Amino acid sequence: MHPESVRITVYHARQCDPKKCSTLKLKRHQLVWVVHQVKQLPRGSVVLNPFSERAFSPADRERLKRKGISAIDCSWIHADEVFELSMRGASRCLPYLIAANPVNYGVPTKLSTVEALAAALYIAGFRDAAERLLSLFKWGLHFITLNKDLLDAYAGAKDSGEVVELQKAFMSRRETVKS
Repeated sequence: MHPESVRITVYHARQCDPKKCSTLKLKRHQLVWVVHQVKQLPRGSVVLNPFSERAFSPADRERLKRKGISAIDCSWIHADEVFELSMRGASRCLPYLIAANPVNYGVPTKLSTVEALAAALYIAGFRDAAERLLSLFKWGLHFITLNKDLLDAYAGAKDSGEVVELQKAFMSRRETVKS
């Protein structure tokens, strides 16, 4: 990994098909460190957690630079159980984004691990790193295209509260369009 890059650690729960697993592909390309016990996640890192009450925002950039980012790779079916485990870091949820992965294409918030990591990196201002992760997948860069307006808006936010307000405004507009 490049010396100025963000350290990325993924807890892999071994609940997926290894042939389709985005985390294992990132590991093969030496872009992430994979651990198999939650207690091995770096202390103080930002932990992406869809159940966190605090949204990820550009304000987390410095923590990412110092402590890194951690993701949890588990089946969405078992997510509540896995995320109940004690995480050693600053828990953050990602704001509203739409999946581009082939399993959950078009489904809001049901991101793959690589999409979640790339979204956080993009929002924190590490766009090259986000694109590098996504470029390994045929569909990867489409994630940014699909969510470009949202990602840019979130990346321009000041803090978690502002990200939540942007998310609410977007979801409100989306509901109006659907009606």
